[in-house]
Amino acid sequence: MTVKKVFWEDPYLKEHIARVTSIDENGIALDETIVYAFSGGQVSDSGTMNDYQIVEAKKVEKEIYYRLDTDQDLKVGDTVNLVVDWEKRYKIMRLHFAAEIILELMTQHFHNPKKIGANITSDKARVDFEWEGNISAAFPLLEEKSKELIKSDVPITSAFSDEEKEIRYWQIDGFAKVPCGGTHIKRTSEVGAIRLKRGKGLGKNKERIEIYLTE
Repeated sequence: MTVKKVFWEDPYLKEHIARVTSIDENGIALDETIVYAFSGGQVSDSGTMNDYQIVEAKKVEKEIYYRLDTDQDLKVGDTVNLVVDWEKRYKIMRLHFAAEIILELMTQHFHNPKKIGANITSDKARVDFEWEGNISAAFPLLEEKSKELIKSDVPITSAFSDEEKEIRYWQIDGFAKVPCGGTHIKRTSEVGAIRLKRGKGLGKNKERIEIYLTE
């Protein structure tokens, strides 16, 4: 049985009881989890399993495996208490959606430049593009439009487009519907104030937008 990803149903859940379904060379698998594993550029959550620190969360197809910071005596069938590092998770959620907004604004207003990379941590988000010239020329429009959307405090829908294949999307009515399997905030206002910065050193015709929270 593939792990039930409770972090999609309720990304605000900080603690959850689960059951161990397997322990092997891949790590520990559970029947349910709130601890997100790296995927789509979004870093893994931090947290604990029965007070053991989770040092790795690895996604393998539809399964998620965890490794802990020390030897443990868990066995298949045991129940465990999962606790997510909420401060880190919430910063990631806010920065993730800030990046989604910037990416969609680039698509809508700058002829859909090709995205060549992305990464979201609790410190910053970045999106990389194929782009000629200095991408900071796009910042005034990006800052204006993103601020308007964030301040509008509109709801964000996050759901399955294909539950069997675990394909998900986010949607803002009148703005966009975009495939994405990350953890999302409920309303745009939760992003808060952001700052854009041009990244450097990517090479010819490659540009990076870095995104930071300022509150």
